[in-house]
Amino acid sequence: MKTLVLVIGLIGICLVARGDDERRTPDKDRYGFFIAGNRTWTRIPFQLHSNLIIVPVKINDSDTLNFILDTGVSNTIITDPSAFRKKSMVLTRKVKLNGAGEGNNLTASIAINNTLTMGGLRAAHHNVVILDEDVLKLSEYVGTPVHGIFGYEIFANFVVNVDFQRRELMIMRAGKYRYRKGKGDRYPITIQDTKAYTDALSVFDGEKVMPLRVVLDTGAGHALLLDRSRSTAAMPLPEKSIRAQLGRGLNGVINGCLGRIQKIRFGRYELDNILASFPDSMAYGMKLVNMPERQGNVGCEILRRFNVTFNYPDQYIVMKPIKRLMRESFEHDMSGMELRARGSGFRNYYVDKIVEGSPADMAGLVEGDEVLFVNNNSANDLTISDIYKLLQKGEGKEISLLVRRKGQIVLATFALKRLI
Repeated sequence: MKTLVLVIGLIGICLVARGDDERRTPDKDRYGFFIAGNRTWTRIPFQLHSNLIIVPVKINDSDTLNFILDTGVSNTIITDPSAFRKKSMVLTRKVKLNGAGEGNNLTASIAINNTLTMGGLRAAHHNVVILDEDVLKLSEYVGTPVHGIFGYEIFANFVVNVDFQRRELMIMRAGKYRYRKGKGDRYPITIQDTKAYTDALSVFDGEKVMPLRVVLDTGAGHALLLDRSRSTAAMPLPEKSIRAQLGRGLNGVINGCLGRIQKIRFGRYELDNILASFPDSMAYGMKLVNMPERQGNVGCEILRRFNVTFNYPDQYIVMKPIKRLMRESFEHDMSGMELRARGSGFRNYYVDKIVEGSPADMAGLVEGDEVLFVNNNSANDLTISDIYKLLQKGEGKEISLLVRRKGQIVLATFALKRLI
């Protein structure tokens, strides 16, 4: 699956609202996040696209919007301002946002005193950050409409269970959650600058074992990202690595290398032949110089193999492995082709990039080709995640693509080849 990393850092902004703990306070009079009707828990379905948790949200009187649930994003950020052009919002001041990526800082506006609804979860008198322009284009990468990102404000006030098998969140009042061994293994975390850090991960490189401090990042679709500009600089790039666009941060594209690591241990669980991302320092490490010490982050390509409970208030996580997913191999695209989604519902797919010498390149595919059929399946009936799954499973598997190029229909066939 094509992975996406979102590395968001807000500098000079502190809009986090604390949840209202008063049980009998009427909903209309509450501030911050709360569970409606004085209930102690609520369940919320989600979609998983490109390894990102997409939840349905309404802000004020908006239609249902899609937001990425990101453990470390400190504020509610509306990335697609067009979703609110017809809605009245109280805008106050302009701010500048800084984060990972090779571009410049972004400008945004603060909108105050909003309501937010996500299933049985509510927020009242809620402040949000609205980007002046949708520069992230998350919908094109994820392949479904994405209007914003949020997370920390929820994790900070509740216990959040992420059930990747059922595609369901359970959000509970922190004081009502009781840990039991049957729920999984418990590991301590540290919360700093809205991020959850854990020391429960170690990397094996030959005979060498290296303990790491990493961020738990549901806003990243990759397995493991290692920042070599910090103390992991002693770890060399794997012998076999490729240059790749690793994802997007708040300030643009994150470039770097992909390579395989022999093995990692997460708590008492071991995972073999991990795909790891090594971002360029210009796009990543140099942008995060004021952040607490850490060597990288763990994304949902690893987290989705567990049932995960985040307990920020008591500073621990609970992880229970999903046996069939623990056996899945870590794979990267085997075609050498990157896609972007456009059109109604983001179901029209275009070739955005071709790796020189890759199967897609040798088959004659070029940037700008519109994919119409994949192995006799209409592209409109597939999500972008479905297509990437087809392009990463089974070295030697034959793939046929019917594409439209400058008004002409072209058939391209190639065999998948493991590039990394």
